Amino acid sequence: MAVVANRRCVVGLCRRLCGITAMRWFTRFQHTDRQRVETHFGFEPVSEAEKKEKVQQVFDNVALKYDIMNDFMTLGIHRLWKDSLLRLMKPYPGTRLLDVAGGTGDIAFLFLDYIYSQREIQMRRELKSWQNLSWLEISKSYQETGQDLLGGSHAVICDINQKMMAFGEKKARQLGYTKGLSWVVGNAEELPFFDDNFDIYTVGFGIRNMTNIKQALQEAYRVLKPGGRFLCLEFSQVNNPLISSFQVIPVLGEVIVGDWKSYQYLVESIRLFPAQEEFKAMIEDAGFMKVNYHNLASGIAAIHSGFKL
Repeated sequence: MAVVANRRCVVGLCRRLCGITAMRWFTRFQHTDRQRVETHFGFEPVSEAEKKEKVQQVFDNVALKYDIMNDFMTLGIHRLWKDSLLRLMKPYPGTRLLDVAGGTGDIAFLFLDYIYSQREIQMRRELKSWQNLSWLEISKSYQETGQDLLGGSHAVICDINQKMMAFGEKKARQLGYTKGLSWVVGNAEELPFFDDNFDIYTVGFGIRNMTNIKQALQEAYRVLKPGGRFLCLEFSQVNNPLISSFQVIPVLGEVIVGDWKSYQYLVESIRLFPAQEEFKAMIEDAGFMKVNYHNLASGIAAIHSGFKL
């Protein structure tokens, strides 16, 4: 009887150990599976590390013809949308801008143009107050005022893709933007900047490509000064299927760039990006206040705005 009892104990112990081992294996499998499928590259489920690599490859492929494709994809309207972003921003001389995923430089260039125009208005007003000064006093005042045409403003362009940055820097030189610009290679989810550092944070058609959008929003909040403003221009959700069809984009990608897959991913990333209200809630969850959005072209794109208060 003792032998039988001992045998039963051994069998029970083995079963228990096997059960524990199986549970550990299952738990480890679940954890591994979660690591493997944490996000999406277009409609494809991938790990976060895989998405970073794949997105990097997409923009390596399209960097040199990125502006041309944007013009074809939006019939040039993306330039008007960026103008709308600047009109909403209304920066003033002395503003520090961080433009994330801004490798082509478009938003930063518009920002500098706007600051130059505001600075000229300031200088004209100052000239009126100089009418009763002597010529020497006017000359001295003009030299002091004219030394900094940007009034201390500066734009930092931060992009994770070096090829996009190289393209943007080349374009800046060709267009004559030599002052008030810095180029920094960096990840939007781990920005290489101190806290409370910028007056305005912008991201144009870039946030949907980020692996962890919530983390990117938290980083935007961190680097903005108290009172700073977050502005995001991105493709959005449209209810009208005739307006919202982006199926022609991969065809254009094949014809112009010779790359169907990269532009198919861009279409899928647009489809998966949160709708306006959902994205508004995500911005609020990151800590921003007074969050709202402005639809552009019936909601094909939208500008979301929020403040760090």
